[in-house]
Amino acid sequence: MTDSEIHVFGFERQAIANWAAASHKNNNWPVVYTINNANQIYVGETTNAELRMRQHLVSATKVGLKNVNVIIDDSFNKSVCLDLESHLIKYFHADEKYEVLNGNGGITDADYFDRDLYRQAFDDIFQRLVESGQLTRSIPELINSDLFKYSPFKALTSDQAIAVEEILELFFHNLENQANGNPVVIQGDPGTGKTIVAVYLMKLLSDIERSDADEAPEVDSLFADFFQAGYREMLENLQIGLVIPQLSLRKTLKKVFARTPGLNEAMVLEPFEIGSSRVIYDLLIVDEAHRLQQRNNQPAAQRNIQFREINKDLFGYDDITFTQLDWIYKRSKTQIFLLDSAQSVKPADLDSKAISALVDTAKSSSAFFTLTSQMRVEGGEDYIAYVSSIMSDSYSGPKKHFGAYDVKLFSSFTAMNNAIRNKNSELGLSRLVGGFAWPWVTRKGAAFDIDIEGVQLAWNRRNYDWINSETSVDEVGSIHTVQGYDLNFTGVIIGNDIGYDPSAKKIIFRRENYFDVKGKENNKVLNKKYSDEDLKVFVTSIYRVLLTRGVKGTYIYVVDENLRKHLSQYFDVV
Repeated sequence: MTDSEIHVFGFERQAIANWAAASHKNNNWPVVYTINNANQIYVGETTNAELRMRQHLVSATKVGLKNVNVIIDDSFNKSVCLDLESHLIKYFHADEKYEVLNGNGGITDADYFDRDLYRQAFDDIFQRLVESGQLTRSIPELINSDLFKYSPFKALTSDQAIAVEEILELFFHNLENQANGNPVVIQGDPGTGKTIVAVYLMKLLSDIERSDADEAPEVDSLFADFFQAGYREMLENLQIGLVIPQLSLRKTLKKVFARTPGLNEAMVLEPFEIGSSRVIYDLLIVDEAHRLQQRNNQPAAQRNIQFREINKDLFGYDDITFTQLDWIYKRSKTQIFLLDSAQSVKPADLDSKAISALVDTAKSSSAFFTLTSQMRVEGGEDYIAYVSSIMSDSYSGPKKHFGAYDVKLFSSFTAMNNAIRNKNSELGLSRLVGGFAWPWVTRKGAAFDIDIEGVQLAWNRRNYDWINSETSVDEVGSIHTVQGYDLNFTGVIIGNDIGYDPSAKKIIFRRENYFDVKGKENNKVLNKKYSDEDLKVFVTSIYRVLLTRGVKGTYIYVVDENLRKHLSQYFDVV
């Protein structure tokens, strides 16, 4: 790749003509460009920059843009430009200086000849954009941000793309026939990008609705066919919402939606909002659907009253068997559920029967999709399966390694704590997380909650956006702050809530050492009692989730000596 040039000129007819006349490449060469004003930016690629600029001049969506930057290089080809365009869209969106006007249907991550060499050369382009003030933060900072991780500007994996395309076909078929759709289920292990699919779909539907009828769709867009006449008209004035049961993830996605054209934070809802709403939604997408609740004793007394009142309002009477899943059905015409039943982490979550019935319904109408490609953990699907089988006592094979993925079992907590701090200094987003095996006494004024080898730490001091809080590197995150999030490195503390019985050769649960009150209380409303084996399933699911948060690596410390010895068969020991 040769030295790239960045040509800057005004976004008006004469300036474009003057620039085009300066070189034949300005109307017959693959380039990447941006068009912006002080607040908005559009990123594109083309092989005929002059013609494309003239098309943009008459587009209603580009009115008010002032400046053009064209990135041109003698070694550029179409594949390189598509790749660079995709990177710039993602980075500008995460940077927050500009509102990015692009749709997300054309984002790619395709391989091509010498891609690694080209991407190394991209770094120089990114740095020049930082120096010119178009980007305000470094690329590592942007990559670690929530806006980047949950951006709708993602390249979909093949299984994600297939699911999205078939879901769109189903949805538009139902709209055309004025029919309510059967529930759609997308199931996937941790890291397969379920939340990304939810956000992507919301953005894509918005882009189709807002698309300019006079401007031809990008032919390279994966979903270009849906931008044709007829589709946008079907989406006019539809009510579409994204339901997120967990508080922390919900707050994070509200921030992402607030920064994304065509989306707004009011689209991100909690289940109680749906139940209390007077709106009948045309489509509700429910992320982490396994975290919807059945009837139980709510943490706040007012929520118990609200649960009853919602049931009466929706169904005419209160029945303790109604769940938040029933609310979703009642308040929407079509539903898409994204779930991983193995990530149910407390008794209040939907029970396995409700989830199985939901999956069976979707399968019976060919509306069931499985995500398998690993987007988070660089150890891949094999690592996810390995951890899951170990935590469920179903693995008896040899120790496995996962390429460059850095997974270690530490015999010293102090050493693991130091290692995580070092990784945080090097890469950022490296945190300690743990099972709820210590009481939360800092809430009552104590100085710390956890003391291991004289290292004294507190649980997370906030229950939302904890990962990005100033004090998080000195704290331990609970499951409720990290489920759904990515970290570069995770230091997992497996506490005394579980141990290992060498005689029985199985993991055991210790109720007396599990301090999540709501995580172990019996459901008196439904007259359900949870045995130690029942709770063991929830607690080992918690550890499965914690062990799959790390993108680049996972470090593990185990309090119980027998369990540490048992796990040393499967992980390299430091």
